[in-house]
Amino acid sequence: QVQLLESGGGLVQPGGSLRLSCAASGSIFRSNVMGWYRQAPGMQRELVATIATGGTTNIAHSVKGRFTISRDNTKNTVYLQMNNLKPEDTAVYYCNYKPLAVSRYDVWGQGTQVTVSS
Repeated sequence: QVQLLESGGGLVQPGGSLRLSCAASGSIFRSNVMGWYRQAPGMQRELVATIATGGTTNIAHSVKGRFTISRDNTKNTVYLQMNNLKPEDTAVYYCNYKPLAVSRYDVWGQGTQVTVSS
């Protein structure tokens, strides 16, 4: 079993910054992809950014240049640095873990609220 512990959400003004963290614990596969998705009210969950164990990233066009994803493999932790936040970034952000060796299996965190408002 893998558990994900997210932290770092909150309320921020437009143009501000937040940093999300997600720590995985349990039976972690060495090769995996971790990342962040978000879901705004009434909308489908969408990809924000993912990063593989080797460092390959996949970043949504809507956040490119503003958000940076990174990871510390020694801590099984992924980070999302969010700069120049906009009201449209308001959503619940979910951490995700996918082991590359196991198909049709992934784990979701409980979600953390990010609200961008003046």
